Amino acid sequence: MKTRSKNSTYGRFSIRMLRGHLAPLLVWIAAAACVVILFQHRTRRYEIVGIARGRVAQVAANCNGRLIEVRVGLYDKVTAGQTLAVVDTLLDSERQPELLQAQIATVKAEIDRLTAEVAATQETLLTEKTERENAHVEAKRRFDLDVESARLGILSTQATLAADRVTLKDLESDVRILDDLVRKDAIGPYELEKARAAYESLAAKIAENERLLEQARADLQINLERQKQYSQVEIRHPDMDRVLDAIRKAITVQERLMGEYTAIANRQPVEIKAPIDGVVVGVHGRSNERVLDRPGENLISTVGEAVSAGRPIMAIASEQPTEVVA
Repeated sequence: MKTRSKNSTYGRFSIRMLRGHLAPLLVWIAAAACVVILFQHRTRRYEIVGIARGRVAQVAANCNGRLIEVRVGLYDKVTAGQTLAVVDTLLDSERQPELLQAQIATVKAEIDRLTAEVAATQETLLTEKTERENAHVEAKRRFDLDVESARLGILSTQATLAADRVTLKDLESDVRILDDLVRKDAIGPYELEKARAAYESLAAKIAENERLLEQARADLQINLERQKQYSQVEIRHPDMDRVLDAIRKAITVQERLMGEYTAIANRQPVEIKAPIDGVVVGVHGRSNERVLDRPGENLISTVGEAVSAGRPIMAIASEQPTEVVA
């Protein structure tokens, strides 16, 4: 009886000890299971809604014009600095060689008129020489006329250069066309050689006139310096000063017009280059995403299309993701 009671007491004690060790183990197992379940749930959520997105750079011209070349196609790979397209900056209203030639001819006619007026003024100075009270006045006026004559000489040379440059561009285009026809055996080489000879002759004339223009500008600076030095002791003739003032204003107007026409004749196409490495996509495209095909989306501009400054003509999408959007 005493032994049975002792055994019963020992059994209850063993059960209590087992429960004391088992409870923390069960808690630890439950916590570990919760961590595993939460980690798997988090992983599944990231895989379902996580989107890797790369950089997309919109490519636009910095000036108005018309596309004359597009050197890449949709989804072509490009590198930073690669030429993507070429824009002709001449506006449609300026793309009229005949009109430009007529405007230059008008300026040149006005230059001739002013040259004649200056010559007539100079003649008047010579006939009034004996009436002048001071020989100093005569010298001063000659300095003034030398300066204006030099300016007119520069304008005349610029007008000739501007007209020749317009013609040279036409000859260059003719040479390219004839060269292509010769390659295709559509014509004989004589016409091509003739066009090249005309182009080279005109190019040589332009080079010579550019040299003369630089010399004329140097002469003008010399005349201006002499005029400045002499003006410090000048005795002005009021009537002739008024005549020269009108001529100076007329020459200034022609200088401005000639500057505008020269700028048009010398304007060059602008190359548009890739800002980053990547793939060519439409102007509304996104890297690593598929966009819906709507009008104007997933497209790039084409040759002949008019472009304006700041309006995208295509986009470059980086192939490497730069962010993850949940």
